[in-house]
Amino acid sequence: MSESKIGEKALDSVIDEMIDTVANSKDEIFLIGEQSRDEFSQLQEELKETKQQVLEIIEDGDNLEQKVRFSRMRLSEVSKHFDKYSEVEIREVYEQTHQLQMDLSVRREQEKQLREKRDDLEQRLRRLNDTVEKADELGAKISVVLNYLNDDFRQVSEALEDAREKQAFGLQIIEAQEEERRKLSREIHDGPAQMLANVMLRSDLVDRTFKQRGPDEAMKEIKDVRRMVRSALYEVRRIIYDLRPMALDDLGLTPTLKKYLATVEDYNEGLQIQFTSHGREDRLHTKYEVALFRLVQEAVQNAVKHAEASIIQVSMEQKNDFVNIIVKDDGKGFDTSEKKEKSFGIVGMKERIEMLEGEITIESEIGQGTKIGIKVPLTD
Repeated sequence: MSESKIGEKALDSVIDEMIDTVANSKDEIFLIGEQSRDEFSQLQEELKETKQQVLEIIEDGDNLEQKVRFSRMRLSEVSKHFDKYSEVEIREVYEQTHQLQMDLSVRREQEKQLREKRDDLEQRLRRLNDTVEKADELGAKISVVLNYLNDDFRQVSEALEDAREKQAFGLQIIEAQEEERRKLSREIHDGPAQMLANVMLRSDLVDRTFKQRGPDEAMKEIKDVRRMVRSALYEVRRIIYDLRPMALDDLGLTPTLKKYLATVEDYNEGLQIQFTSHGREDRLHTKYEVALFRLVQEAVQNAVKHAEASIIQVSMEQKNDFVNIIVKDDGKGFDTSEKKEKSFGIVGMKERIEMLEGEITIESEIGQGTKIGIKVPLTD
């Protein structure tokens, strides 16, 4: 048996042992994240109530402090003119002053305790938020690793004979997939998940508003809740579309790009996107349509999110044996000689191009926009 075959069998054996451990860890981390989110929401509500209590007890304490001052002035007046007041009147003034001082002392102690509780809740919320973020990030990584171990790695194993080459190639795939999952996780957490959490909080507020301020104010809150639900639904649909636009399977690359770019233009106020297509418009193999769509999608998203462009030009030329795509923007540009941290979008694009044996060129200068050229040969 060759050394490469022995290496593959040994590697597959290690993968089998790892899969069980990774699968068990995934559910535990997900549970930790969900429990932390629930506790975070509860603590947010508790913090809101505690802050209100602090304000109320401060106001109550200030009123008591004013009463104490007046009572002390009264006691001083009685003491100066002792002979003008009866023993009962003197005792009443003294007892009233003493009681007010005791009440004020209790209020100040309650205020101190509530302030400490408020500070503690804020610290716990910060720690919980860190826990949720770390759980999400770790869960995304584990999902990528598990999927890679179960499916992708075995397919690569069959395609590559040399174990060392297989490992290096696999690590590149993991990095690209991990970033895609992390981006999806962030979009869900910052978009629909946050909106739905706010809906839950606002729904509790509707009942309280109805009881305290009447049906008209409650209806305003209900309208806000409906608006938030609509926004969450829009975000969910957008994320699903980004994952895999159904039009790509039904209509092909060119119509899907037109629809996608029009949607991006509508969603971003002040942005203009110009799309032109030349040459053939017949269907390509699925692997080319998916890859080319993702490349344009990544380039356009970079121009919108990072370049802050106002005009984006996308042109595609389809010949018999290759496809040319150019994505140009008028954004702020960047120094191509300077390596940017976490430039996973560009890395992912380069990896897709390498898998298709294509070429990618990036031209950019600070303040002069960016131009991305993509050329992919059609071998099928």
